[in-house]
Amino acid sequence: MPKPTTRLSVAALVCLCGPSAFGILASPPPPDVPPASSPTPPTSIDSQLLSLISVDRLRDTHIALAQENHIAGTPGDARTIERIAAMFTQAGLEVQVHDIYPLLCRPISASLAITSPDQLALDLSERTLPEDKDSTPATFAWNAYSASGEVEAGVVYANYGTKEDFARLRELGIDCTDKIVLARYGGNYRGYKVKFAQQAHAAAVLIFTDPADSGFTKGPVYPEGGYANDCCIQRGSILTLSHQGDPLTPGREATKDANRDVEREVTLPRIPCQPIGYGAAKEILSRMKGEEAPKEWQGGLGFAYRLQSEQIPSSQAPAVPSETTPEKPLSIKLAVKQERAVMHTANVIATLRGTHFPEQLVIMGAHHDAWNHGAADPLCGTITVIESARILAQLAKEGQRPKRSIVFAAWAAEEFGIIGSTEWVESRRAELMKNAVAYINLDMASMGLEFGASALPSLRTVIAAAAGEVPQPGNPASTVLAAWAKRSPDPRNPNLPSFGDIGGGSDHVAFLCYAGVASCGFGSGGSKGNSYHSAYDTLMWYWKVMGAEAGRGAEYESAKMVSSVTALTAAKLAFASVPPLDPTAYDADIRKQITALSKLASNRKLIEPFEGDTAPIFAPVLEAAGRFRTFAAGLVEQANNSGPLTTEAARSLTQQLLACDRQWLNEAGLPGRPWYKNDYAAPDEDSGYAAWPLPRIRKAIEDGNVPQLNAAIADLAARLEKAAQAK
Repeated sequence: MPKPTTRLSVAALVCLCGPSAFGILASPPPPDVPPASSPTPPTSIDSQLLSLISVDRLRDTHIALAQENHIAGTPGDARTIERIAAMFTQAGLEVQVHDIYPLLCRPISASLAITSPDQLALDLSERTLPEDKDSTPATFAWNAYSASGEVEAGVVYANYGTKEDFARLRELGIDCTDKIVLARYGGNYRGYKVKFAQQAHAAAVLIFTDPADSGFTKGPVYPEGGYANDCCIQRGSILTLSHQGDPLTPGREATKDANRDVEREVTLPRIPCQPIGYGAAKEILSRMKGEEAPKEWQGGLGFAYRLQSEQIPSSQAPAVPSETTPEKPLSIKLAVKQERAVMHTANVIATLRGTHFPEQLVIMGAHHDAWNHGAADPLCGTITVIESARILAQLAKEGQRPKRSIVFAAWAAEEFGIIGSTEWVESRRAELMKNAVAYINLDMASMGLEFGASALPSLRTVIAAAAGEVPQPGNPASTVLAAWAKRSPDPRNPNLPSFGDIGGGSDHVAFLCYAGVASCGFGSGGSKGNSYHSAYDTLMWYWKVMGAEAGRGAEYESAKMVSSVTALTAAKLAFASVPPLDPTAYDADIRKQITALSKLASNRKLIEPFEGDTAPIFAPVLEAAGRFRTFAAGLVEQANNSGPLTTEAARSLTQQLLACDRQWLNEAGLPGRPWYKNDYAAPDEDSGYAAWPLPRIRKAIEDGNVPQLNAAIADLAARLEKAAQAK
């Protein structure tokens, strides 16, 4: 489940032209300072890290982990866990296999057929390709946690199945009651398509990948190219709970003997859901006779998409006699059978113990479970975690050990609902709240040479510093940072890259939203194709789209680049006497977010029209943010200019910096979502992937609740004032 996007503060370049990269960062330079166009002189440790990363080793690790199907809780999953534990152990790290027992599920059977006006059975799995020995599906395609059941009904086409799409259907007078809703992937997390269909009283849901989104209209399909062919099917979970992790143990670790909620009282999906390829979808859509869909709902198949199985005659129109037998309307039959059960899987946790502050943790992770072989999702990210672990462990063996501990994690059952990482965070939340410096997520991270990152503001400076030391593949005279800024400039300063606002969809969520740990997600793009969650997510597919034809190792330049930025970022955070967090960056980010929220509140007519960038109602927040910036700049100045620090002084200053990130925790949680406790960042409520910066304010605007909006603004201003006065 991914996947990150990007955005950055003006402070991003401070490491590129300031003190040692392993010291705390200075206050931000003027915004007109450009990024380095060539690699900045790295420290000795930086140089060694970059020289140790091996494309051959990345490739060998990838082959070892992508050799079989390994859905969470299966024998293949257990073998993958053993392989990763052995790799970490061989590197000389402390290794723990963290066993968990969540509610998972298994497909038993599924079938789909057109029953009228003709009869046609439709395929529910990919074809095995002779060119790709690994392309045999582990099972037919399925959506985890679908309800079991059998439905025969007409069809309603709902575009992407977003909240707005279902609202449009209502406006058009289309009734989904007791119908099978057909929606295409994209626009939101698949679980919300099912949730909104349930709310519209649909009987079942079919979801397909449209060729307009990832198919022949984009380029050659697999195996000729990398795009989805007609039988390529995206699997995936459809959970939409108010918490992440095991469905039955919110806020509690899913141990073998955990106190579990009663399954029938948990809001799991109530209707069957089945994913299909666009070949099967074509057979359904081409037989629909209802009114044409809105122009913007048209997909890539070569005919007009229609909203309903049949044209519903107006109640006012007179009946017209006909001498011919009317054609029967389209009807399809779906049968889905799944079982849900508590099953065993495990996280693999490896630790490189720090010398001075072993209790303080810099954490990086990627999940290890996959819907099939998982060469892209997740393993092209998992291999970067393992390679980073190897090279940092090698430096430690040579006597260069970090001051604080670095934790390398391979998470379990992410694909079922971000389960493994959540259970680990829930098992040690107090420890992480006190001592976790940062979390770096690497889900499906190496998919091209276009680097990007989403991050909490306090991490953006150090990420930019690391990216500024890594040569851009294919252009060693430039850096990853410079190429990133050129490709995706910050609107406020085109010499800087844009960071994404961190939202949902992967293993950072529990760290960020439940424990308040500064979190980021690294990724890269540019590959020409998509095998997402399908049987074609294989090594052969990955090598094709990543350039294997260029020769051994070329397809791993992306993984090398991401591993380089990851290892350098972790090292900068772990080797420094005080980690280079930059809480001053919150001020600029808050101002950006308040500008956007002002416009949204005005458009929704919750506030009066205003002049300038921000509405007057937000003035207390901006004033408090400025005072907080002054306080945060004092911490940065103290770390930079106080001379050598004693161990206890460095520990104390680190705790003050961590408190700047923890200030956003609210134990009551967000309205309607008490598990989500971060008032600065959260996933949105209706797509599951998108970010809601300042979510309490955003929620009030979305609900049209002016008193709630006023209270959220006052709370944010008070929070910043309190943090600015911390001693």
